[in-house]
Amino acid sequence: MSSYNAVLARNTENAPKDLGPYSQTVAFSHYNNFSAQLPVDPKTGKLVSGGIKEQAEQCLKNIKSIVDSINHVMNDVVRITVFVKNIKDLDAVDEIYKSYFPTYVPARTIAAVAALPMDALVQVEALISNGEGTIPNEPQTGDLIKLTNNSPNAPMNVLSTQTVAFSHYNNLSAQLPVDPISGKLVTGGVKEQTVQCLKNIKAILNSIDVSFDDIVKINIFIKNISDINSVNEVYTTFFPDSSIARAAAYLPARTIIAVSALPLDALVQIEAVVSHGDGTPPQAVEDRHGLIIEANNTVNAPISSSHTQTVAFSHYNHLSAQLPLDPKTGVLVSGGVKEQTQQCLKNIKTIVESIDHTLDDVVKVNIFLKHISDIGSVDAVYTTFFPDGVPARRIVGVPELPHDALIQIDVVVANEEGTPPKA
Repeated sequence: MSSYNAVLARNTENAPKDLGPYSQTVAFSHYNNFSAQLPVDPKTGKLVSGGIKEQAEQCLKNIKSIVDSINHVMNDVVRITVFVKNIKDLDAVDEIYKSYFPTYVPARTIAAVAALPMDALVQVEALISNGEGTIPNEPQTGDLIKLTNNSPNAPMNVLSTQTVAFSHYNNLSAQLPVDPISGKLVTGGVKEQTVQCLKNIKAILNSIDVSFDDIVKINIFIKNISDINSVNEVYTTFFPDSSIARAAAYLPARTIIAVSALPLDALVQIEAVVSHGDGTPPQAVEDRHGLIIEANNTVNAPISSSHTQTVAFSHYNHLSAQLPLDPKTGVLVSGGVKEQTQQCLKNIKTIVESIDHTLDDVVKVNIFLKHISDIGSVDAVYTTFFPDGVPARRIVGVPELPHDALIQIDVVVANEEGTPPKA
């Protein structure tokens, strides 16, 4: 990538450093991508003493320190993701959370996972707006604004906004299978719950006059990995949504994450990242279809009928999660976690290179591990692909993975040239 629009990695002494081969925040274009913050005291490098409240406080203090260090404020947070070890701790986390977002609340996702690094009880991750962009010596407009929206046709929550738009993306809060009229989980099993999650997403998008086919990335949090087929059965009735998308066989990039528990004891929860063709005012309004979604698959990486390997829009490429599958056989590679990590990253590298980018353009890496104790082995391989430790990163332990894999990785990649208008 040339230096015209640069990947900018930054670290501050006021937040934990040297916990792994990653940067605290990586900015590109109009977003800052933060590494997930653990409840670690930056002075000692150790977990803070106390319980869930003390740990949640420290996670958010670390995020605020990073935000302050890049001359932003907490109201510039667009999305928050909270991973807890025990879903019953959610009320205690929310008590602390309210003090950091007393008026404005970002989009939010919450899930309980099997394990977190350092045996933490909570981990918090943030996506931050970046009004000035990252063009060296030529700042982009500094007056972009966030657009927040809530619709009565989807479930509302006082601690999250249904969708927060900034620049060319809408970031939706994860949708639970909640009936917006009753505020309760819908009756039935995982199929009925999946339908409701997707209906809620569609209602939110309709409320901001955005097409369902403008979704570029879907993250599905699922209680039982064995429910994937049932979820897919419903999923394919929603995607593709329009005749144009059906003609192009368009499907968003996708990641499936097995979790230990979800709010309200739901079986499934779905999160979406959506294109925003006209930007956020007071930027000059573009033609709604001036920017295009570019979907790409290469035969040199595993291909799936349920998702696209990478979907680009504006200045970002969103990759589907990569499992340690040999693209020639479609079978899990032999060996242990090191070999599986190698294959995941090889698949990612292949996809990135197929769209004329390099691993230096990766701004965020999300790693899902069957055994959290494998972090050291993963890092031994990871650093051969990212020797400078530039991307921001998240690691969570999950109860299981598709194909009974030990690891799954997805990434977000910078897209310097943006996605130009159709000829």
